[in-house]
Amino acid sequence: MTDLLAGRFEYWMTTALIVVGFYGMLSKRNLVKQFIGLNIMQTAIILTFISMSVRPGGTVPIIQKGVSGAVYMSPLPHVLMLTAIVVMVATAGVAFALLIRIYRRFGSLEEDELLEHDR
Repeated sequence: MTDLLAGRFEYWMTTALIVVGFYGMLSKRNLVKQFIGLNIMQTAIILTFISMSVRPGGTVPIIQKGVSGAVYMSPLPHVLMLTAIVVMVATAGVAFALLIRIYRRFGSLEEDELLEHDR
C-alpha cells in the first residue's frame, strides 16, 4: 500500500492542488481569491499532463549515433502545455485588467457587495 502511495506521488499532489483550487473558487467571496483558486487548478492540470508524459528510462527524441531501440518520450504533451501556459498568462492579464476596472467602478471586489450594486 505504501508503494502505491509513494509511487504515484505526483498524482496525489495534483489531486491535492485541484481540491485546493476548487475550494478557493467555491468558498471565497473575493474575486481575486477566486481567480487565484482558478490559477491553482490550471497549474495542477498542466502538472498532471506533464507528469503523465514521462516515461521511465525514456530519452529525448533526438536520433544519436550508436543508440538503437531507445525509448523516446513524446514532446507533444510538453508543447501543448507550453501553449496552455501562454494562454493562462494571457487570460490572467485580461482578468486582472477586468478586476481593476471593477474595483475602480464599484470600490470593492467582494461578490456580495457587487451583487448589491446590481439590484
